[in-house]
Amino acid sequence: MIDELLGRASLKERIDDLEDENERLRRRLEAESDRRAEAVTARQTAEERQNRLEDRIAQLEGELERLEGADSSLEVRRRERLRGDRLSELLDRLESVRTGSEGALTATVAETVPDPVADVLGERSALVDEAAPCLVCVDDAALVSVTLDPPLAPSVDPTWSDRFELEREWFVPSGRYALALVRADLFALGVYEADERVDYRGFESDVKGAHSKGGFSQARFERIRDDQIDSHVARARETIETYEDDPLYLVGQRGVVDAVADDVTADATAAVDATGDPESALEDAFRSFWTTDLRVV
Repeated sequence: MIDELLGRASLKERIDDLEDENERLRRRLEAESDRRAEAVTARQTAEERQNRLEDRIAQLEGELERLEGADSSLEVRRRERLRGDRLSELLDRLESVRTGSEGALTATVAETVPDPVADVLGERSALVDEAAPCLVCVDDAALVSVTLDPPLAPSVDPTWSDRFELEREWFVPSGRYALALVRADLFALGVYEADERVDYRGFESDVKGAHSKGGFSQARFERIRDDQIDSHVARARETIETYEDDPLYLVGQRGVVDAVADDVTADATAAVDATGDPESALEDAFRSFWTTDLRVV
Protein backbone atom coordinates (compact mmCIF):
# COMPACT_ATOMS: atom_id res chain seq x y z
CA MET A 1 0.00 0.00 0.00
CA ILE A 2 2.77 2.36 0.98
CA ASP A 3 4.81 1.29 -2.03
CA GLU A 4 1.97 2.04 -4.31
CA LEU A 5 1.42 5.40 -2.63
CA LEU A 6 5.08 6.30 -2.93
CA GLY A 7 5.34 5.01 -6.48
CA ARG A 8 7.82 2.34 -5.47
CA ALA A 9 5.69 -0.52 -6.79
CA SER A 10 6.27 0.48 -10.42
CA LEU A 11 9.93 0.97 -9.72
CA LYS A 12 10.22 -2.53 -8.28
CA GLU A 13 8.46 -3.93 -11.32
CA ARG A 14 10.87 -2.01 -13.51
CA ILE A 15 13.80 -3.30 -11.48
CA ASP A 16 12.51 -6.87 -11.81
CA ASP A 17 12.15 -6.42 -15.56
CA LEU A 18 15.67 -5.01 -15.82
CA GLU A 19 17.08 -7.84 -13.72
CA ASP A 20 15.33 -10.34 -15.98
CA GLU A 21 16.73 -8.54 -19.04
CA ASN A 22 20.15 -8.45 -17.42
CA GLU A 23 20.00 -12.20 -16.82
CA ARG A 24 19.02 -12.82 -20.42
CA LEU A 25 21.91 -10.62 -21.57
CA ARG A 26 24.30 -12.44 -19.23
CA ARG A 27 23.22 -15.83 -20.57
CA ARG A 28 23.48 -14.50 -24.14
CA LEU A 29 26.95 -13.13 -23.40
CA GLU A 30 28.02 -16.47 -21.96
CA ALA A 31 26.65 -18.25 -25.04
CA GLU A 32 28.45 -15.82 -27.34
CA SER A 33 31.64 -16.31 -25.34
CA ASP A 34 31.28 -20.08 -25.66
CA ARG A 35 30.73 -19.75 -29.43
CA ARG A 36 33.75 -17.45 -29.73
CA ALA A 37 35.85 -19.92 -27.78
CA GLU A 38 34.68 -22.73 -30.04
CA ALA A 39 35.40 -20.59 -33.09
CA VAL A 40 38.88 -19.78 -31.80
CA THR A 41 39.51 -23.47 -31.14
CA ALA A 42 38.23 -24.39 -34.59
CA ARG A 43 40.37 -21.71 -36.15
CA GLN A 44 43.44 -22.86 -34.27
CA THR A 45 42.76 -26.46 -35.33
CA ALA A 46 42.36 -25.37 -38.93
CA GLU A 47 45.53 -23.32 -38.76
CA GLU A 48 47.44 -26.26 -37.31
CA ARG A 49 46.15 -28.55 -40.08
CA GLN A 50 47.01 -25.94 -42.70
CA ASN A 51 50.52 -25.66 -41.29
CA ARG A 52 50.92 -29.44 -41.38
CA LEU A 53 49.71 -29.54 -44.99
CA GLU A 54 52.06 -26.73 -45.99
CA ASP A 55 54.96 -28.56 -44.35
CA ARG A 56 53.99 -31.75 -46.22
CA ILE A 57 53.72 -29.87 -49.52
CA ALA A 58 57.14 -28.34 -48.97
CA GLN A 59 58.52 -31.79 -48.17
CA LEU A 60 57.00 -33.31 -51.32
CA GLU A 61 58.20 -30.41 -53.47
CA GLY A 62 61.71 -30.91 -52.11
CA GLU A 63 61.52 -34.62 -52.89
CA LEU A 64 60.27 -33.83 -56.41
CA GLU A 65 63.13 -31.40 -56.99
CA ARG A 66 65.59 -34.03 -55.78
CA LEU A 67 64.16 -36.66 -58.11
CA GLU A 68 64.05 -34.25 -61.05
CA GLY A 69 67.61 -33.30 -60.31
CA ALA A 70 68.58 -36.97 -60.32
CA ASP A 71 66.80 -37.54 -63.64
CA SER A 72 68.36 -34.50 -65.23
CA SER A 73 71.83 -35.79 -64.33
CA LEU A 74 71.23 -38.77 -66.63
CA GLU A 75 72.03 -37.02 -69.85
CA VAL A 76 74.06 -38.05 -72.83
CA ARG A 77 77.40 -36.30 -72.44
CA ARG A 78 77.77 -35.73 -76.15
CA ARG A 79 76.00 -36.68 -79.35
CA GLU A 80 77.32 -36.41 -82.87
CA ARG A 81 76.25 -37.61 -86.31
CA LEU A 82 79.26 -39.05 -88.11
CA ARG A 83 80.13 -39.77 -91.71
CA GLY A 84 83.09 -39.48 -94.04
CA ASP A 85 86.45 -38.46 -92.57
CA ARG A 86 85.01 -37.63 -89.15
CA LEU A 87 83.52 -41.12 -88.87
CA SER A 88 86.81 -42.73 -89.90
CA GLU A 89 88.67 -40.63 -87.31
CA LEU A 90 86.38 -41.71 -84.46
CA LEU A 91 86.49 -45.36 -85.52
CA ASP A 92 90.30 -45.15 -85.53
CA ARG A 93 90.22 -43.94 -81.92
CA LEU A 94 87.87 -46.70 -80.77
CA GLU A 95 89.94 -49.32 -82.56
CA SER A 96 93.11 -48.02 -80.92
CA VAL A 97 91.84 -48.65 -77.38
CA ARG A 98 93.71 -51.47 -75.61
CA THR A 99 92.88 -52.95 -72.21
CA GLY A 100 93.57 -56.08 -70.22
CA SER A 101 92.54 -59.43 -71.64
CA GLU A 102 88.88 -58.82 -70.75
CA GLY A 103 88.62 -55.08 -70.26
CA ALA A 104 86.69 -53.96 -73.36
CA LEU A 105 83.05 -54.93 -73.85
CA THR A 106 81.24 -54.82 -77.20
CA ALA A 107 77.54 -55.70 -77.41
CA THR A 108 74.47 -55.21 -79.53
CA VAL A 109 71.46 -53.81 -77.68
CA ALA A 110 68.26 -54.69 -79.50
CA GLU A 111 65.46 -54.29 -76.95
CA THR A 112 66.90 -54.78 -73.45
CA VAL A 113 70.30 -53.81 -72.08
CA PRO A 114 72.47 -56.93 -71.55
CA ASP A 115 73.52 -57.61 -67.97
CA PRO A 116 77.26 -57.06 -68.60
CA VAL A 117 76.53 -53.56 -69.93
CA ALA A 118 74.21 -52.77 -67.01
CA ASP A 119 76.82 -54.05 -64.53
CA VAL A 120 79.44 -51.61 -65.86
CA LEU A 121 77.25 -48.55 -66.44
CA GLY A 122 74.78 -48.91 -63.57
CA GLU A 123 72.01 -46.31 -63.73
CA ARG A 124 73.58 -44.80 -66.88
CA SER A 125 72.56 -47.95 -68.74
CA ALA A 126 69.17 -46.22 -69.04
CA LEU A 127 70.82 -43.99 -71.66
CA VAL A 128 71.81 -47.09 -73.61
CA ASP A 129 68.25 -48.33 -73.44
CA GLU A 130 67.06 -45.01 -74.90
CA ALA A 131 69.52 -45.35 -77.79
CA ALA A 132 68.51 -48.94 -78.66
CA PRO A 133 68.81 -50.54 -81.11
CA CYS A 134 72.50 -49.75 -81.03
CA LEU A 135 76.02 -51.06 -80.60
CA VAL A 136 77.71 -50.43 -77.24
CA CYS A 137 81.43 -50.07 -76.59
CA VAL A 138 82.41 -49.71 -72.92
CA ASP A 139 85.53 -50.59 -70.95
CA ASP A 140 85.44 -52.10 -67.47
CA ALA A 141 86.22 -48.71 -65.87
CA ALA A 142 83.62 -46.88 -68.00
CA LEU A 143 86.31 -44.49 -69.20
CA VAL A 144 85.08 -45.20 -72.71
CA SER A 145 81.31 -45.62 -72.93
CA VAL A 146 79.61 -44.96 -76.25
CA THR A 147 76.69 -46.17 -78.32
CA LEU A 148 76.75 -46.32 -82.13
CA ASP A 149 74.01 -47.02 -84.63
CA PRO A 150 75.83 -48.25 -87.73
CA PRO A 151 73.88 -48.47 -91.01
CA LEU A 152 74.48 -52.22 -91.20
CA ALA A 153 73.53 -53.10 -87.64
CA PRO A 154 75.48 -56.16 -86.48
CA SER A 155 74.35 -58.81 -84.03
CA VAL A 156 77.10 -59.02 -81.41
CA ASP A 157 76.64 -61.00 -78.23
CA PRO A 158 78.27 -59.30 -75.22
CA THR A 159 81.99 -59.91 -75.83
CA TRP A 160 84.85 -59.07 -73.46
CA SER A 161 88.23 -58.66 -75.10
CA ASP A 162 91.35 -56.51 -74.97
CA ARG A 163 89.83 -54.24 -77.66
CA PHE A 164 86.43 -53.33 -79.08
CA GLU A 165 85.09 -55.72 -81.70
CA LEU A 166 84.31 -53.40 -84.61
CA GLU A 167 84.11 -53.97 -88.36
CA ARG A 168 84.45 -51.04 -90.76
CA GLU A 169 81.93 -52.65 -93.12
CA TRP A 170 79.19 -51.94 -90.55
CA PHE A 171 79.79 -48.19 -90.85
CA VAL A 172 81.17 -47.26 -94.26
CA PRO A 173 80.26 -48.33 -97.80
CA SER A 174 82.39 -51.14 -99.22
CA GLY A 175 82.17 -53.62 -102.08
CA ARG A 176 79.33 -53.66 -104.56
CA TYR A 177 75.75 -53.03 -103.45
CA ALA A 178 72.48 -51.39 -104.46
CA LEU A 179 70.78 -48.58 -102.55
CA ALA A 180 67.11 -48.05 -103.41
CA LEU A 181 65.08 -45.03 -102.35
CA VAL A 182 61.30 -45.50 -102.35
CA ARG A 183 58.68 -42.86 -101.72
CA ALA A 184 54.98 -42.92 -102.58
CA ASP A 185 55.68 -40.89 -105.73
CA LEU A 186 59.40 -41.32 -106.37
CA PHE A 187 61.89 -44.12 -106.88
CA ALA A 188 65.65 -44.10 -107.37
CA LEU A 189 68.18 -46.89 -107.31
CA GLY A 190 71.93 -46.64 -107.46
CA VAL A 191 74.48 -49.39 -107.82
CA TYR A 192 77.71 -48.57 -106.00
CA GLU A 193 81.27 -49.70 -105.70
CA ALA A 194 82.08 -48.53 -102.17
CA ASP A 195 81.07 -44.83 -102.27
CA GLU A 196 81.13 -44.49 -106.07
CA ARG A 197 77.89 -44.86 -108.00
CA VAL A 198 78.33 -46.95 -111.15
CA ASP A 199 74.72 -47.32 -112.29
CA TYR A 200 71.43 -45.52 -111.77
CA ARG A 201 67.71 -45.84 -112.41
CA GLY A 202 65.04 -43.41 -111.29
CA PHE A 203 61.54 -42.20 -112.00
CA GLU A 204 58.63 -40.27 -110.56
CA SER A 205 54.97 -41.31 -110.68
CA ASP A 206 51.86 -39.18 -110.99
CA VAL A 207 50.32 -39.63 -107.54
CA LYS A 208 47.58 -37.29 -106.40
CA GLY A 209 48.41 -35.04 -103.50
CA ALA A 210 46.00 -33.57 -100.95
CA HIS A 211 42.30 -33.89 -101.66
CA SER A 212 40.68 -30.71 -103.00
CA LYS A 213 37.20 -29.42 -102.17
CA GLY A 214 35.63 -29.99 -105.55
CA GLY A 215 35.71 -32.76 -108.13
CA PHE A 216 36.18 -36.20 -106.65
CA SER A 217 34.55 -37.34 -103.45
CA GLN A 218 36.97 -38.10 -100.63
CA ALA A 219 36.45 -41.88 -100.93
CA ARG A 220 36.90 -41.90 -104.70
CA PHE A 221 39.95 -39.66 -104.41
CA GLU A 222 41.56 -42.03 -101.90
CA ARG A 223 40.84 -45.08 -104.09
CA ILE A 224 42.48 -43.41 -107.09
CA ARG A 225 45.50 -42.34 -105.00
CA ASP A 226 45.89 -45.84 -103.51
CA ASP A 227 45.79 -47.38 -107.00
CA GLN A 228 48.44 -44.93 -108.20
CA ILE A 229 50.69 -45.73 -105.24
CA ASP A 230 50.21 -49.48 -105.78
CA SER A 231 51.23 -49.10 -109.42
CA HIS A 232 54.26 -47.04 -108.40
CA VAL A 233 55.34 -49.61 -105.78
CA ALA A 234 54.92 -52.47 -108.30
CA ARG A 235 57.12 -50.65 -110.80
CA ALA A 236 59.72 -50.05 -108.08
CA ARG A 237 59.76 -53.76 -107.22
CA GLU A 238 60.30 -54.70 -110.85
CA THR A 239 63.26 -52.34 -111.09
CA ILE A 240 64.79 -53.62 -107.85
CA GLU A 241 64.52 -57.24 -108.97
CA THR A 242 66.92 -56.56 -111.84
CA TYR A 243 69.64 -55.98 -109.19
CA GLU A 244 68.81 -58.90 -106.89
CA ASP A 245 72.35 -60.35 -107.15
CA ASP A 246 73.77 -57.39 -105.17
CA PRO A 247 73.29 -56.66 -101.45
CA LEU A 248 70.28 -54.36 -101.31
CA TYR A 249 69.75 -51.50 -98.86
CA LEU A 250 66.20 -50.15 -98.97
CA VAL A 251 65.42 -46.65 -97.65
CA GLY A 252 62.70 -44.01 -97.85
CA GLN A 253 59.20 -43.55 -96.40
CA ARG A 254 58.73 -46.20 -93.75
CA GLY A 255 55.30 -47.45 -94.87
CA VAL A 256 56.33 -47.66 -98.53
CA VAL A 257 59.66 -49.28 -97.64
CA ASP A 258 57.82 -51.93 -95.63
CA ALA A 259 55.46 -52.59 -98.55
CA VAL A 260 58.35 -53.12 -100.97
CA ALA A 261 60.34 -55.18 -98.45
CA ASP A 262 57.46 -57.67 -98.27
CA ASP A 263 58.34 -58.87 -101.80
CA VAL A 264 62.09 -58.23 -102.13
CA THR A 265 65.00 -59.27 -99.94
CA ALA A 266 66.66 -56.27 -98.33
CA ASP A 267 69.86 -56.58 -96.30
CA ALA A 268 69.03 -53.37 -94.42
CA THR A 269 66.17 -50.88 -94.30
CA ALA A 270 65.95 -47.36 -92.94
CA ALA A 271 63.55 -44.43 -92.88
CA VAL A 272 65.22 -41.35 -94.38
CA ASP A 273 64.18 -37.89 -95.53
CA ALA A 274 65.19 -37.22 -99.12
CA THR A 275 63.84 -34.47 -101.33
CA GLY A 276 64.23 -33.19 -104.86
CA ASP A 277 64.23 -35.05 -108.15
CA PRO A 278 65.06 -38.79 -108.10
CA GLU A 279 68.81 -38.40 -108.61
CA SER A 280 69.34 -35.61 -106.05
CA ALA A 281 67.01 -37.39 -103.61
CA LEU A 282 69.13 -40.53 -103.97
CA GLU A 283 72.24 -38.50 -103.08
CA ASP A 284 70.48 -37.24 -99.93
CA ALA A 285 69.42 -40.78 -99.08
CA PHE A 286 72.97 -42.08 -99.58
CA ARG A 287 74.41 -39.51 -97.15
CA SER A 288 71.68 -40.12 -94.60
CA PHE A 289 71.96 -43.91 -94.75
CA TRP A 290 75.76 -43.94 -94.37
CA THR A 291 75.63 -41.78 -91.23
CA THR A 292 76.28 -43.10 -87.74
CA ASP A 293 74.80 -41.57 -84.59
CA LEU A 294 77.36 -41.50 -81.76
CA ARG A 295 76.34 -40.99 -78.13
CA VAL A 296 78.78 -40.69 -75.26
CA VAL A 297 76.93 -42.07 -72.24
